[in-house]
Amino acid sequence: MAKAKTVIIYILMIFVLYTIIMSPQRAAELVQVGFEGISTAAQSVGDFMSELVK
Repeated sequence: MAKAKTVIIYILMIFVLYTIIMSPQRAAELVQVGFEGISTAAQSVGDFMSELVK
């Protein structure tokens, strides 16, 4: 089971590197979308907690 996990991690790393090398513009867009999603989620949690305190 541990070997399968290691192989999957290596395959995922190779895919990420391939994507960055072959299309850096698209990779940057995907990272930006991911960070925007995380930022929006954190802001929503903050708003929720603020409303609970009121």
